[in-house]
Amino acid sequence: MRYIKLGTTGLDVSPIAIGAMTYGDPDRGHPVWSLDEESSRPLIRHALEAGINFFDTANLYSLGSSEEILGRALRDFANRDEVVIATKLRHPMRPGPNGRGLSRKAIMTEVDHSLRRLGTDYIDLYQIHRNDHATPLEETLDALDDLVQAGKVRYLGASSMPAWEFAKALHLQQRHGWARFVSMQNHYNLLAREEEREMIPLCLDEGVGTVVWSPLARGRLARAWDDAKSTARSATDGSYADWLYTPAEEASNRAIVDAVGRIADARGVSRAQIALAWLRRQPVVTAPLVGAGSVHQIDDALASLDVALTDDEVRALEAPYTPRYDFQGISDEAELEAVRARIPGMALR
Repeated sequence: MRYIKLGTTGLDVSPIAIGAMTYGDPDRGHPVWSLDEESSRPLIRHALEAGINFFDTANLYSLGSSEEILGRALRDFANRDEVVIATKLRHPMRPGPNGRGLSRKAIMTEVDHSLRRLGTDYIDLYQIHRNDHATPLEETLDALDDLVQAGKVRYLGASSMPAWEFAKALHLQQRHGWARFVSMQNHYNLLAREEEREMIPLCLDEGVGTVVWSPLARGRLARAWDDAKSTARSATDGSYADWLYTPAEEASNRAIVDAVGRIADARGVSRAQIALAWLRRQPVVTAPLVGAGSVHQIDDALASLDVALTDDEVRALEAPYTPRYDFQGISDEAELEAVRARIPGMALR
């Protein structure tokens, strides 16, 4: 494994990260596709043995059981000093007041819960899962800085939000001397490239590394077009998961998926390897988050590190893309429905 730096930090991470949303008690998360602890542990161990040291989870995933499963596996199979544990907070963890969000109270409460579930005394990368518009940004950033000063957190990261909000946060952190966001976990793949407009240039300019979620577009880029909608996850996820893959973009998306297939067939590799190799061509991408549900998927992601696309192949993959409205930062289906009502067709050309 050839490790790389996360953004402009000195932190060494593997260029493939394991997204642990897949691992969690099915009774507390997604009963159709969540893997229980017995099924998850061999996959985490295999990733470690292959040299992957970067693992991402969130308090929300299976209501904490993802953190528990990951924490126990890393305790048993890894040297804590060598692995990078990332987790997130913001979404509801319990009913009632202060059970969600990014207030000082919520942050101080949730970090301790995550530390307990992970079985560690520090988190390497603590990320805000989305912005919290009900809490002053200064309050959130000040509280996050306190976690770094207290030694509970090593680095701070953010996830999916409008670029102007992220720029404002970076400015406030610099102005007040607070610990800075070193990473942005964003939605980016061959079918979802709207982040190229503002967020990715901002991250490049500010030296922020990106950790990409849904790098295979929820499996669409790993299968032929007619097979892409037949997975258990695509059949059970809510409409929020599909906000960039609507009928308005179907022709464009199908053309991209077909291009991935042609290049994969010509090279004799999998479609997933081609899609991940394209991401590695993008200079701001530190690592894609691979929600591997099998040893084969882990090995496939690792094999993508040996695929070097030509300029002509990149042009063929990128040419069919058409712009679409980007709903980054929308945090739940109720908000999404309100936006849909204002934007007929869900696409702006």
